Amino acid sequence: MKVVFLEDVPNVAQAGEIKEVASGYGRNYLIPRKLALLADAQAISQVEARKRLKARQQAESEAELRELAGELDGKEVTLKARVGAKDHLYGSITNADIADELKNSAGLVVDKRKIELAEPIRQLGSYEVPVKLAKDLVPQIKITVVEDTEKAEKEAKKEKGDEESG
Repeated sequence: MKVVFLEDVPNVAQAGEIKEVASGYGRNYLIPRKLALLADAQAISQVEARKRLKARQQAESEAELRELAGELDGKEVTLKARVGAKDHLYGSITNADIADELKNSAGLVVDKRKIELAEPIRQLGSYEVPVKLAKDLVPQIKITVVEDTEKAEKEAKKEKGDEESG
């Protein structure tokens, strides 16, 4: 029995392939579970149409990723953080913080899982961070972590007020 596979079936065939399978396997397993259709002209044309649609969608997605990579490459992002002794941060800067700042400052939406930090940033300074959008698209962004002086000033005023009242 010749069938056209609609979905991937492990160790048998990939979606879109036309293969000869045992009659019972096709009739009792593949066709009822909508994993395959009987190979006739209509089924073959249906699968080819699906392939063309999928290829077009993938090309559009790839074009969008290339455009995003072009915008991200060399982008500089400045993050403010509270700082303690020896320029150590209170807490750390994570890939989620970087994704939020990219969205807020540049309007670029990047999934936080695509930002590849070896470990969270815990000190002031500049860092080169890769963003893996696709297998061959890895733009580099520059992250600069600076001290949040507004919060530091507020805390200093608060401490002065406590000393004067006490």
